[in-house]
Amino acid sequence: MTDIGWIELALTAARPQALGALLRYFRDLDTAEEAFQEACLRAVRTWPDKGAPRDPAAWLILVGRNSGVDQIRKRAKNEPLPEEAAFSDLSDAEEDIADRLDNAHYRDDILRLMFVCCHPDLPNTQQIALSLRIVSGLTVPQIAKAFLVSDAAMEQRITRAKARIARAQSDNTPGDKGVVGFEAPDAYERAARLKTVAAMIYLVFNEGYSSGVNKPDSIMFCEEAIRLVRILLRIFPSEAEIMGLATLMLLQHSRAGARFDNAGQIILLEDQDRSLWDKKLTAEALAMLDKAVRHRSGGPYQLQAAIAALHARAEKFEDTDWWQIDLLYQALEHLQPSPVVTLNRAVAVSKAEGPQEALALIETVAGPLDGYFYFHGVRGGLLMQSGQTAEAREAFDRAIALANSPAEAAHIRMQIDKLGEVGT
Repeated sequence: MTDIGWIELALTAARPQALGALLRYFRDLDTAEEAFQEACLRAVRTWPDKGAPRDPAAWLILVGRNSGVDQIRKRAKNEPLPEEAAFSDLSDAEEDIADRLDNAHYRDDILRLMFVCCHPDLPNTQQIALSLRIVSGLTVPQIAKAFLVSDAAMEQRITRAKARIARAQSDNTPGDKGVVGFEAPDAYERAARLKTVAAMIYLVFNEGYSSGVNKPDSIMFCEEAIRLVRILLRIFPSEAEIMGLATLMLLQHSRAGARFDNAGQIILLEDQDRSLWDKKLTAEALAMLDKAVRHRSGGPYQLQAAIAALHARAEKFEDTDWWQIDLLYQALEHLQPSPVVTLNRAVAVSKAEGPQEALALIETVAGPLDGYFYFHGVRGGLLMQSGQTAEAREAFDRAIALANSPAEAAHIRMQIDKLGEVGT
């Protein structure tokens, strides 16, 4: 068989489990990654003739472990012998290796791998880049292209992230904050890690969703984040907040085909052609949300998913239940206070009660959001609805100065053009 596409799919699917197990064994990210890459090369050489093994992940773990051990032994030949006292330990090292792998808790391996990549010492940009490289297996050029930086700059960013994690591990002392342990976490620690991992996955999704243009690189980030959250759902099937996160991302991604026109310009939700929304993704998401709600353990992701679900269930924009959306945003404000949540709630208030009430609400967050593009864009729109054209123009000018992409700037310029029409 010459087509190796099926091998690539198998290796991608097995990557988190295999690499996670190798990380637990070697306790070093670079060594684990090198061992996994060697195992993948051997798979590409042998699987086309012999066929894929029944359990690709187990095969990759075994081959990767042996390869890694061989490399360590080769390097050890060039290092001085240890002190004589070190030879007094006569335990069976190979038996310990086998026990570590054979008794592996794979869900903890995957969670650990993801948690290492979203280490709290790393900036968000490095967390995303490292996760896409290590957990997802995307190439450096793929990640660099999506971030609009050179391959060398992205390689350096990932290298710095790895070095920072390695330093944190080498300085590991009991009780250190932010240091990732390699033993199986208890239930409390697992819950804390899961929350951090969920936040990292949503960062990956938003990196694609908020890029401002519907292009393959952006869609790749969104789809990869959805693949990662599906992995979490398989190993934590009863976690309602993970269901909520999956629902939220699926509903947002279901609108991908309607968010931009052929020229790459933003199409607002109220103007989108809802027949272009992906009905299959929407149905899956709504069913998942219903399942999450039955667990009766609400959280921020479930509330945001419920808001997205109200938009999805409305056949027309005019059918949107803005009163209910306002109530959900109030609950989200109580559970997770944030100026951005208040800004989003103001949009719902403007639809339910009018622009003046919404303007009064967003004035309460004007200080912390002064450097935020969307704040000035929303404020300009509300001022325009209120007939305050001069103030609206000023807000729109500020928004253009803070735009994150040409598409965002172009959208605001369209609003300014509407102001000119109103004034004539």
